[in-house]
Amino acid sequence: MGNIIKLARPQFLVAGLALFLFGAFIAVLLGSPFALARLLLGCLIILPAQLSVNFGNDYFDVVSDQPDSGTFISGGSGILLKHPELRPTVKWIITGLIIFSLIIGVIFQQLYAYPFWMLGFVMLGNLLGWIYSAPPVRLLERGLGEICFVSVIGILLPTMGYLTLRGTLDPAGLFFLLPLVCYAFVFILSVEIPDLEADQIGGKRNWITRLGRRFGFLAIGFFLLLATGWFLLAPRFYAERIPIDFRLIGLLSALPLLPGLLGMLWQPTNRQPATLITTVIVIGLTIFSVLLDVYLLILIV
Repeated sequence: MGNIIKLARPQFLVAGLALFLFGAFIAVLLGSPFALARLLLGCLIILPAQLSVNFGNDYFDVVSDQPDSGTFISGGSGILLKHPELRPTVKWIITGLIIFSLIIGVIFQQLYAYPFWMLGFVMLGNLLGWIYSAPPVRLLERGLGEICFVSVIGILLPTMGYLTLRGTLDPAGLFFLLPLVCYAFVFILSVEIPDLEADQIGGKRNWITRLGRRFGFLAIGFFLLLATGWFLLAPRFYAERIPIDFRLIGLLSALPLLPGLLGMLWQPTNRQPATLITTVIVIGLTIFSVLLDVYLLILIV
C-alpha cells in the first residue's frame, strides 16, 4: 500500500485541485450560487482522472525511467522498477480510476440536468490524460506533450470547475484562462528540466530535450511575466463587476515569478542547480495557487 501511494504522487494533486476550485470560485463571484454538494461531486470527477495520469506516467514510462533519477517534482517514482510485480495491479487501478471518473460524470450530468456536452469535457480530459503517455499515441514522444498537458491542466480543469457551478460557459469566465495557461506551461517545463538527461536516453521528444535547459528557463520566465502582467492589467479590460483586487493577486504571483526570473537570468545547464530552481518555482506556484483560492473563498464568504 505504501508503494501504491508513492506511485500516486499525491503532491501533484494540489495544483490540479486548486485550478478546478479557482474556476468554481470565479463562477460564484460572477453570481452563481455556491453549491457544496455539486462542488464535491465535481471533485470526484477530476481527482480520479488526475490520479490515473499520475499512475499512467509511471506505468508507461517504466521502460525509459532511470533508477533513482526522480526528484520531488519530476521523474518517475521508481517503484515499478523495484517492484515490477505491481504492474498488473497498477494497470487495473488506472482503468478503474478512468471508469470511476466517467461514471461520476454521467451521474453529475443526469442529477443536475446539465448539457449533454459536459460529458464530452469529462471524456476528453480522460482521453488526453491517457494518450499523453500511453502507446501507441504517446504524445510526450511526439513533441506534443506540453500542448496536451496545458490543454488539460490550464484549460479543461478550471473550465470544469467553472462549469460545475455555473452550468454553462461564457466569455466572463473564459477571460481568466490566459494566466492559467501560462502557469500550466511553467509547470510542465519546470518538471521536464530536471529530467533532461533521462528523457534523452528514453527517447522523449519534449521541448527541453530538443531545445535545452536554457530555453526552458527563458520560456518559464516569459510565461511568468506574462501571467503577472495579465493580473496587473486585467482591470482595464474586464467589464464584469467582480470584487477581486487584481493588484493583490499580482503581488502574490511573485512567489513563482521571483525564482522564475532568477532562472531566466542564470539559465543553469547543470542538473543540480537547475533542479533546485525549478523545485522552488513549482513550490512557489503551488503555494500561490492555494493562496489564490483562499483569497477567492474569503471574498465569497
